[in-house]
Amino acid sequence: MLKALTISNLAVIESVDLEWSGGFSVLTGETGAGKSILIDAIGLIAGTRADSGLIRGDAERAEVSAQFEIRPDSAAAAWLREHAAEQADDPTALVIRRVLQASGRGRAFVNGAAVTTAQLRELGEHLIAIFGQSESQTLLRGEVQRDLLDDYGGHEAQRSAVAAAARHAAAVDREIGALRSAASGDPAQVEFLRFQVRELDALQLAAGELESLDAEHRRLAGAGQLLQDGGGTQEQLYGGDDSLYDQLATARSRIDALTGLEPAFINARDAIDGAMAQVEDAAETLRQALERLDLDPERLAAVEARMQAIHDLARKHRVRPDQLADHHAGLRERLDGLEHGSERLAALERDRARAIEQYRSAAAALSKLRQASATRFAKAVQTIVRTLGMPHAQFVVAVDSAPDATVSAHGVDTVRFDFTANAGLTPRPLAKVASGGELSRVSLAIEVAALHRGGAPTMIFDEVDAGISGAVAEIVGQRLRALGADRQVLCVTHLAQVAAQGHHHYGIRKQTRRGSTFTAVEALTQAQRVAELARMQGGVEITDATLEHAEDLLRRAT
Repeated sequence: MLKALTISNLAVIESVDLEWSGGFSVLTGETGAGKSILIDAIGLIAGTRADSGLIRGDAERAEVSAQFEIRPDSAAAAWLREHAAEQADDPTALVIRRVLQASGRGRAFVNGAAVTTAQLRELGEHLIAIFGQSESQTLLRGEVQRDLLDDYGGHEAQRSAVAAAARHAAAVDREIGALRSAASGDPAQVEFLRFQVRELDALQLAAGELESLDAEHRRLAGAGQLLQDGGGTQEQLYGGDDSLYDQLATARSRIDALTGLEPAFINARDAIDGAMAQVEDAAETLRQALERLDLDPERLAAVEARMQAIHDLARKHRVRPDQLADHHAGLRERLDGLEHGSERLAALERDRARAIEQYRSAAAALSKLRQASATRFAKAVQTIVRTLGMPHAQFVVAVDSAPDATVSAHGVDTVRFDFTANAGLTPRPLAKVASGGELSRVSLAIEVAALHRGGAPTMIFDEVDAGISGAVAEIVGQRLRALGADRQVLCVTHLAQVAAQGHHHYGIRKQTRRGSTFTAVEALTQAQRVAELARMQGGVEITDATLEHAEDLLRRAT
């Protein structure tokens, strides 16, 4: 839910700081007061395209920031976790900031982290849905209509099954294509591949052999230095002239002679005894190691020759020596596939037939669900639409299935919303017959019909009441108010009957200061609401009767 909105230097808005509550909020004001700019600002937060022309003329940049409260189990929270953008101290808090620069560049931030516009749009879809004269055009797209039907019918599990079957069939197709492409290659290339495999077979490179040879080579190559330096160290420790052991023995004799004079020297003597034992052990360890050393020039030459052969072949195949074994395995697998391509291709064709059969079965089950849901969905939407100033409206959800259609993650159905607002006319595709005002009301009817079935927690309707008045306007307001019981609903309206139904009312006014125009937005008190409703009902002069009528509208709404 949107909790706060701050706007600076956006079109006619110099500075606005608003707090929002749940329920149904209405925004009203005279034409040109800046209502659409407020919706544009919220759209920027949801990831709509930025235009540097929106920046106020005397400013270098514009900025919009919004605070949201989200549920930990919501799609928005999942998006934040996936992108490591959640606030550790409060996972239910979300702050989005959008900055527009006069130079044309802009930036977006989610909880302080920079994001792309595409990422912001992806997150925005989980937060805000905007329905207006232009935004409602998305309802005309076939994929949107299909998704709305699936959301209404709760087809998520079956759609996932169809998508999984489609992915499997596509993977088998790719494997078949790769095998056929390889089989159609130059026979000379196959023979060369055979030669490469035989060459590597002859090498007989064992797993881990290179590492073992490298260690043995280092040991053999360094054997002379080991004997020389190791033997010298052994003599220095024990057995040589003036060895460390002999020096410790001399020191021990001296200390031992002094223990009768100073008993504390006994500890020093014992420590020297320990040191002498350690020196003797170290010398013995060196002696045994030196005896095991093998100075074998022939073995050293053999190891060097083997390593040279491995490195030469790796260089020839343009891989690192430690990659040669994996390269050999890959070539062998490729050759095996080419030499046994017909058998493998036959097996893959059988796999594909099974995959297509599974896909068709899953898609048919999804089609059946859609057909059943389409009737219920159409009836629910039509019932609501007829209360919105179109008593003769007909709304039909057509599901056209093509069982032999190309495999698709969405199934084999084309979903189309057909509509007519006039009696005696056959419903036609919504995209061809609905006016802007009709489309907005159909959007509202769909949202009300699909209540409690997911969707963005904040919904914005921009002049959804276009082309209606009187009792119908009041019904539209009631529908929006009912929708506000479950979602946060914001509505720009010019009709007092709709505005009276709001739980909250915001007035938008133009002001002129120092020769410049500014837009101000404020939450209206009860008295201010009455005055605003009276203004909206028209007339140059606001009479007592007009005010009484406005008060009556508010009483009936509550």
